[in-house]
Amino acid sequence: MIKPSKNRGLLARLACLFAGAIWGLFWIPLRAIADTGIHDLWAPLVWFGVPTCCLIPVIIWRWRQIVAGGWSLQITAIMAGLALTLYTFAFIYTEVVRAMLLFYLTPVWSTVLARLVLGDAITSLRILAMTLAMTGMLIIFGLGVNFPIPKNIGDWLGLASGMVWAVAAVRLRQSDKYAAIDLTCGFFGWSMLVAFLACLILAPNAAPNASKITSLLYWMLPIIVMLVLPGAFASLWGPKFLNPGLVGLLFMTEIIFGSISAALFSGEAFGIREISGILLIASASLLEPISDFLKAQTTAGNVT
Repeated sequence: MIKPSKNRGLLARLACLFAGAIWGLFWIPLRAIADTGIHDLWAPLVWFGVPTCCLIPVIIWRWRQIVAGGWSLQITAIMAGLALTLYTFAFIYTEVVRAMLLFYLTPVWSTVLARLVLGDAITSLRILAMTLAMTGMLIIFGLGVNFPIPKNIGDWLGLASGMVWAVAAVRLRQSDKYAAIDLTCGFFGWSMLVAFLACLILAPNAAPNASKITSLLYWMLPIIVMLVLPGAFASLWGPKFLNPGLVGLLFMTEIIFGSISAALFSGEAFGIREISGILLIASASLLEPISDFLKAQTTAGNVT
């Protein structure tokens, strides 16, 4: 593993914050696709298929590097893509709130895996950050009402997606020699394949016709090119240089943007409770970066 420079470490943190924000908004186009009459199970396939097609020129351009990465690169991409696909399908079989709650136990799994696999220390600051983040999350979603205990297949998919992403985050930390653009190509390609297999098994007769898909491209392509592809790249580049547990905390900006966007576009409640939860999650995400900055300032002061 390459030890990140201070600048790279800061950029990696910003990349994870940005990626979380993008994934907090991705329910909007998914719902828009489903609202056109496309079957719920086929909507994720369309959503993964379009960026995969956009990346075909990149795959052709980078085929030597992708082949050179071998199965090690592909397994990392498979784990990341599988996590996203499981998370997306969790929304179909359970409430969005429960899917997000169960997925965002990720910082716990990531911290434990990072300790076991990478030997990273579990600091008191990390424990405090996780406590703040989990408390904020439960406040937003109703403390004591929506406590994340799996009750149906969608809940288990949400829980599994968080666990798989924790494995992916550890592999990304171990696979920092691979270019994020190659991982991004595999990420969407494998997501599309897993979604396609699920559609063939669970809803083989519900495939949308080509005209219905092409009618969506006028708004999907700009969103994918300007937001989704950069967000996916950031989500696969940033974790290469950070502790997986910290990555899980930084990605919790998804809950912040998801809550705000749901209030704006779905008319869901947004008041003191939601603001309090968001402030706690934001504090958790910024706790370690601010601590590192203060340590650096103290060290610089001692040197001078």
